[in-house]
Amino acid sequence: MAIIFLVARVQFSSSQGAKMSDRKSHTVTAHYAGSFYPKDKGALQKLINDFTGQATPIKVPSTPLRALVIPHAGYRYSGLTAAHAALTLKDCPYKSVLVMAPDHRVGLSHVAISAADIFSTPLGEIPINPLAGKLRQKYPHIFAANDISDQQEHSLEVVLPFLQSYLKDFNLVPMVIGQQDPGEIAKILATEIDNDMLLVASSDLSHFLSEEEAVSKDKDTLDSIIALDQSQLTIDDNKACGLIPILVIMDLAQEQGWQPILLHYSNSGETSGDHERVVGYGAIAFYDREENKSQDISKQERNDLLKLARNTITHALGVVKTKEVQNFQQPYLHQPSGVFITLHKKGNLRGCIGSIMPVESVLDGIRHNAINAAFHDPRFPSVTPEELAEIDIEISILTPPVPMAFSTQEELLALLEPNMGIILQQGYNQATFLPQVWQQLPDPQLFLEHLSQKAGLSKDAWRDPLIEISTYTVISFAEKEG
Repeated sequence: MAIIFLVARVQFSSSQGAKMSDRKSHTVTAHYAGSFYPKDKGALQKLINDFTGQATPIKVPSTPLRALVIPHAGYRYSGLTAAHAALTLKDCPYKSVLVMAPDHRVGLSHVAISAADIFSTPLGEIPINPLAGKLRQKYPHIFAANDISDQQEHSLEVVLPFLQSYLKDFNLVPMVIGQQDPGEIAKILATEIDNDMLLVASSDLSHFLSEEEAVSKDKDTLDSIIALDQSQLTIDDNKACGLIPILVIMDLAQEQGWQPILLHYSNSGETSGDHERVVGYGAIAFYDREENKSQDISKQERNDLLKLARNTITHALGVVKTKEVQNFQQPYLHQPSGVFITLHKKGNLRGCIGSIMPVESVLDGIRHNAINAAFHDPRFPSVTPEELAEIDIEISILTPPVPMAFSTQEELLALLEPNMGIILQQGYNQATFLPQVWQQLPDPQLFLEHLSQKAGLSKDAWRDPLIEISTYTVISFAEKEG
């Protein structure tokens, strides 16, 4: 498969352009070896191996990996977080990678794609993919070569040894992105690349805040990326130096249906000892979404049930005066089942209420919980008529819960899988997370900690030997899926 980097171009004079076009083939050498990371091949490989040995593998989807966000600071500070991203590349078949790196040094106005033939690091040489030249020739208003960026930009170079450690032999499209519209870049890439290319965004998070401020701000940033909420991500500054590369991947993720997973977070204060001016680092992987393999509900039936939920809400608002027209004859729709209704507005949660136990039919559960999610979720104000056009409805139909048997905390963590809905109960305290929540909390321990707190318990309540855990699966579908 292919690896491609996005690099921004600067504006240059006609004489500079002529000089670049006449340039002979050459190699871009590693300018930051010996400063950001070791110059010696053996020392560099040992350091990467040490970091990846310390990294904690998390459960990820079984679907193909499509993109990564990797930090680019000195390895002393960001190496452990970068190693979590590198671990996802183990056994990956990619032979081509597209890396998008932000411009720190030149002040690029466009996207610089190197005209070199090879990028070299202490771990070896990486040939440039022919797509690099094709993009410069086909879209000269967006992409151009820039020798100064080749020599000075660290954000592209620093991520390469981690890729080399796991992908071994691959070719590269190196891009450094300046002030450019991420939507336009994403639109071009959507037509020029295929599933044989891995995308990489090189980016650190907030810069030079106190550790407390950085952790809070970075959490908001990572939450926005995981939710694919571009509007929230761009609401203020100092979110990520590689914001444009990240936005390109988010745009493609929404278009292609990729699922983001948070792999690791850290900040420089954890290793430098300076807690007053820290830089944040995050590793995120994007996978193809796992398709719901259930064939029990046809596409037409799903559309009809979603119309039922929407009509129920619009009738309650007095917007629609007609009666529901669907005539549901399918037997399973009249059988008891747990049902959840989730509302989203512009990608953000707007309400979610349901019943875990099969106490009413699927149809009644959809009607009742559509009303509850729209008007009775205590976390949100009631939905208004003006919001209806912006609301997306998702229906989750649950299988009956099954108690989980386990002897130790370690066994419990090992048994959990991302396709499971989880119910946690201690006495009268109970809470559940739908399987979709694994997208935001992929680490099993964090998942159980948050679920414990949702149940009104301490975050470590899941460790109590008397805790009860049950699981279920869901058939889920949403209006946005068409």
